[in-house]
Amino acid sequence: MSQNGRQEWLDQTFGVVCASARCSEERRRTLEEVIQLAVELAREGREGRKIGTLFVVGDVENVLEQSRSLLLDPLYGHPTESLRVDLPEFRETVKEFAQLDGAFVLGDNGVFISAGRYIDVEVSSPSNFLPGLGTRHAAAASISRTTGAIAVAVSQSSVVRVFARGELRAEIIPELFLMSRERLFTPGAEVRQMPGAGVTLAVAGETAA
Repeated sequence: MSQNGRQEWLDQTFGVVCASARCSEERRRTLEEVIQLAVELAREGREGRKIGTLFVVGDVENVLEQSRSLLLDPLYGHPTESLRVDLPEFRETVKEFAQLDGAFVLGDNGVFISAGRYIDVEVSSPSNFLPGLGTRHAAAASISRTTGAIAVAVSQSSVVRVFARGELRAEIIPELFLMSRERLFTPGAEVRQMPGAGVTLAVAGETAA
């Protein structure tokens, strides 16, 4: 894909999501990288099995206050320049650490701050618990509601969901996402998008949600 084509695809795919989540330009770039990493992880799994994980982007100080370490932090003590989401070799490390319990926390600048964090869920808010979704998604809804962060949840059913201000903003099916990125849709295909999210959910009229 050409640079212009890639930028057009990024704008189409992420523009409305980032607008609804009120992203800064820096956060948008990081969110683009995190979502693409999450899609890879949802599609590939690890060691032959599907895994789930959670990425929390931005408002780091408040996120750390509302979470706690489940284990010795595997990212502690490493130089920040080696912990960037856009580094291919570090992305592979993240995929390995995703097998551990807990969430990843990273700043708007794309630097990972912590891994293996347990998010304190606001249980008094029923809206944090979505029908059919488990505690990882409750944590994503809760932390995005009580802080200024955006949460990206990877489910073991291979769906990626984006939460901002406590609400589900996008629901991403990895195979369709990758087909969209590579412009593999046939000219006559009908590509539907989640209202207000801008993320591909269906092809040829068949709902994928």
